[in-house]
Amino acid sequence: MVPISESEILSVKQRFGIIGNSPLLNHAIQVAMQASPTEMTVLITGESGSGKESFSKIIHALSKRKHGKFIAINCGAIPEGTIDSELFGHEKGSFTGAHEARKGYFEVTDGGSIFLDEIGEMPLGTQARLLRVLENGEFIKVGSSKVLKTDVRVIAATNVNLLKAVEKGKFREDLYYRLNTVPIFVPPLRQRGEDMVLLFRKFTTDFSEKYQVKPIVLTDEAKILLTKFPFPGNIRQLKNLAEQISLLEQEREVDADTLARYLPNESSTLPASLPGNKGQQDTFSDFSEREILYKVLFDMKKDMTELKKLILESYRSGGLDQTIMKKHQTLFDDMDTETPYEDSPQPSKNLPLVLESLSDKKAHTEEKEVARNPYEEDIIEDILHEEDDHSLSLEKKEKELITRALKKHHNKRKYAAQDLGISERTLYRKIKQYDIE
Repeated sequence: MVPISESEILSVKQRFGIIGNSPLLNHAIQVAMQASPTEMTVLITGESGSGKESFSKIIHALSKRKHGKFIAINCGAIPEGTIDSELFGHEKGSFTGAHEARKGYFEVTDGGSIFLDEIGEMPLGTQARLLRVLENGEFIKVGSSKVLKTDVRVIAATNVNLLKAVEKGKFREDLYYRLNTVPIFVPPLRQRGEDMVLLFRKFTTDFSEKYQVKPIVLTDEAKILLTKFPFPGNIRQLKNLAEQISLLEQEREVDADTLARYLPNESSTLPASLPGNKGQQDTFSDFSEREILYKVLFDMKKDMTELKKLILESYRSGGLDQTIMKKHQTLFDDMDTETPYEDSPQPSKNLPLVLESLSDKKAHTEEKEVARNPYEEDIIEDILHEEDDHSLSLEKKEKELITRALKKHHNKRKYAAQDLGISERTLYRKIKQYDIE
């Protein structure tokens, strides 16, 4: 292969609007340019918002297929029940709603390139079909038995660690190695150093030209602060920040203190701000639903501890009746309560109070202690008995709601999912989970 010069890389940057001079970025562009003339499959990895789609366009535009079609598909945005039809097409009457035959993306893009973004979200059944296309150039439409041929170059991208997905059984190992012929790693924004300042200036300049205002200028201290911020949302987050400051700031020269007001707290509990892994392919996050739920539960535990402290302080200052505190003494077993209940001042007894505590050993049992006026006793008891009689587990309630929605819409999952406020893919998984006919 002929070595690629810096001037050629610069020419590609200008053509595709890529801003930056970091070594990692230049290396990724160089690999994309070297892979373009070949027919090899490319796997682009990198965090969400790092600009992976731009590299797929570079590969297609510099290849022999540049005059053919180029289609970009987000595999995570297509429901599991329809992704096979979208990619490979279907015959008339092959499933409910298939009123006519339809060509899939692999048939439409014959002679061109197809970009499969978020390939890690592709269902296992569809992965087997894709593997056949990559190995033999063959596919079968949904509802058909006829083998069709296609000549398509596949460029895939993911923001998860596919090797870990292979270990967990969520991604086919043979497909991974077939896709990973030419790996391209797109660096996250935090690893690109001074590129952050260049991109910020580009976004503020675009904003000023669009709305006819003077562009924002950062001081040297502000530039240093900008380059130190991790930007978990990468280029998208930086663009939002630049446009927000351009809109709201009256003073067009922004110093470090002003910029700091617009930067989110790094200790934010939002899932998007969770820390990434180390290494090139491990730098992007690979958080499962379980891990996110664990983080939420830990935060809830912290909030519960704060609530205990608040109640304890209220008691010590005379805000709660000591008889109530004795009834709920187990709530404070894990805390240092030096002040005995008897020594604390007596509060006013004319206000009813309801305290609820969750048992750590019995996950689905709930104890309720209620301090109330004598005149409300009968009413409150009736409510509590009604709750006990009609209490259902979350799983049973969820299954009941799904069954009702399917019955209401005559088993049409699309409309049932819309009625439930969930995706069709999630509904499909729940139907399998609860074995709903």
